[in-house]
Amino acid sequence: MSQKVSDFLLARLRAWGVEQVFGCPGDGISGLLAAWERAGDLPRFIQSRHEEMAAFEAVGYAKFSGRLGVCAATSGPGAIHLLNGLYDAKLDHVPVVAVVGQTHRSAMGGAYQQEVDLHSLFKDVACDYLETVNVPEQLPNVLDRAVRTAYARRSPTAVIIPGDVQDLDYAPPAHAFKMVPSSLDLSGWETVPSAESLHRAAEVLNSGERVAVLIGQGAAGARAETEEVADVLGAGVAKALLGKDALSDELPFVTGAVGLLGTRPSYEMMRDCDTLLTIGSNFPYTQFLPEYDQARAVQIDVDPRLIGMRYPYEVNLTGDARATLRLLLPLLHRKERRDWQEGIVAGVRRWEETMARRAGAAAEPVNPEYVARALSPLLPEDAILTSDSGSVAHWYARHIRMRGTMRGSLSGTLATMGSGVPYAIGAKFAHPGRPVVALVGDGAMQMNGMTELITAAKYHGRWEDPRLVIGVWNNHDISQATWELRARSGSPQFLPSQQLPDVSYAAFGRSIGMTGIRVDRPEHVEGAWRQALAAEVPAVVEFVTDPAVPPLPPDVDPAGGE
Repeated sequence: MSQKVSDFLLARLRAWGVEQVFGCPGDGISGLLAAWERAGDLPRFIQSRHEEMAAFEAVGYAKFSGRLGVCAATSGPGAIHLLNGLYDAKLDHVPVVAVVGQTHRSAMGGAYQQEVDLHSLFKDVACDYLETVNVPEQLPNVLDRAVRTAYARRSPTAVIIPGDVQDLDYAPPAHAFKMVPSSLDLSGWETVPSAESLHRAAEVLNSGERVAVLIGQGAAGARAETEEVADVLGAGVAKALLGKDALSDELPFVTGAVGLLGTRPSYEMMRDCDTLLTIGSNFPYTQFLPEYDQARAVQIDVDPRLIGMRYPYEVNLTGDARATLRLLLPLLHRKERRDWQEGIVAGVRRWEETMARRAGAAAEPVNPEYVARALSPLLPEDAILTSDSGSVAHWYARHIRMRGTMRGSLSGTLATMGSGVPYAIGAKFAHPGRPVVALVGDGAMQMNGMTELITAAKYHGRWEDPRLVIGVWNNHDISQATWELRARSGSPQFLPSQQLPDVSYAAFGRSIGMTGIRVDRPEHVEGAWRQALAAEVPAVVEFVTDPAVPPLPPDVDPAGGE
């Protein structure tokens, strides 16, 4: 039998090293599904409950593997459902390719069933590369460019294939006019700044007496170099939330998260520093950075389009964080005075004592901060964590301490609800031999997390390590929005929009073959986490928590001082 376009597409994905595609079936990709059957399900088709979840799973897979995430959807509504997850990839700079079906070419423009102008739909989210395959000879170039662009721009791209094109016999591009051949190879590359700019940056950093370092996800590959820079400069290191796993929290000079979800030591360090070095972060909240006339500043970022836009940096170094720091370090002078760093270390110790007191405070029935704090020391050193958006992100940011080879992420820039569970599933496919823990609020669980538990139950037999733990904070409230409402309008709570029905997430988990644990007493919290982490199937551990515990901003002293 001749090779169809759909057969070639799957073979090309395999050649690019793609091992699984997250998606939902539909008649707009029937030709692809038939090809999957002929190919023996290679790459593996991972069936999600909804196309938005497929996109989130592709994002989670890409974030935790460092490889390309791929999702697939049918025409019309399936394509539309991908959007939120693809925007998450765009805003967090994650390489994802979406393969999308379309109605037959003969029906286009005829107001046909499920006919949607997909180029208009995707032109913003997939602005770096978006194309429709109209003839077989076009496919290699379109798919290869989509993959290369996703990697190069760290962004989502989209390939649209009409249903009738999927079933055409494949023919490669000829050696002829108006034909565009393509090739597979993609070598690694490394960007470094000029020697002149490195010397200017070193002058700024060597001149400072109170150096603060801010890192983001772009510093993840430069852990040793970042630690050495902090040691040489006598600096403290704060972390944007997407950079939470870029440096161990066991280092005494690491102040933790910065921003509204951040720590008081990070806030005080930015308030008092005279020099700022930002590595691999596009942290947008300038009110948590030094005053504009307070600090001289240097930024390192691999993307020249985004560098220099969050603070009046004196030197902007465009380059890979690890390579740039390796060139910069020999130019830096070791600071003999350590009083600035010692003060930061003392502030971190005080903050940890404060957080321990907050987590230990009485609540009705369970303190939500204690749930996260009890989990942290129980986590294996190779654990992967995902956090959903909302108040649970505060507890993740402030109480989970990264160590060993732990990884963690959340929807950092889009801050969408509903990503925690599908991220965790994507992480399990990226690292089937590592334990994964998702921290999720009851609002996100009711939005889409419960349905995607079915996906976890369906596929857990494929994972070498069965540990996938979904921790649910059940406070019957969309609490982050409630606290924002209180802060902005003084309204205590608008129940018609904020109050959630009480659902037993643990019971639902048990109904689909998972371990289900419900906790409504603080003395049972630690034991429940231990039981879930030891389970031989995915586990849902549900904590009934107090919605009256506020996520305080970092500039508010919990004891009442300024």
